[in-house]
Amino acid sequence: MSENMPTLPPEATAGVLTPRLFAYLVDICVIAVLMVMLFVIVAVLGVFTFGLAWFLFPLVGAGTGVLYSAITVGGSRQSTIGMRMLGLRVIGPGGTRVDFITAAVHALLFYVAAGTGLVLVIDILVGLLRDDRRLLHDVLTGLTIVNAR
Repeated sequence: MSENMPTLPPEATAGVLTPRLFAYLVDICVIAVLMVMLFVIVAVLGVFTFGLAWFLFPLVGAGTGVLYSAITVGGSRQSTIGMRMLGLRVIGPGGTRVDFITAAVHALLFYVAAGTGLVLVIDILVGLLRDDRRLLHDVLTGLTIVNAR
């Protein structure tokens, strides 16, 4: 662990990688529903703006997941819907709350890694090799996923 990160009890991070995977699958479903709704809204707006709103399509595609994570992880419950379902939450250094910007950067780093195969493998390997099971994007942002139960 890094020097600025206090040692968490082993049970706080024990077994979080598998629930994280399933939480992510739930979150992908939620994000997909949100994206479909936003795509429909942008499509309709595009008709009324003679196509100008259609320039928002790339933003909807790229930004929905990051914004979803920033709002949920940076919110009062400190977890996405999938994380809540699987008993996980995100904490900052020293157990602090995660702010919106840090949650957005955390999500952005994850999606960059997920979109880049080799970086994703490195990201996951870091988590498998660390005792606290923090992935590379967790380490870079100073966040930790812990058992909430």
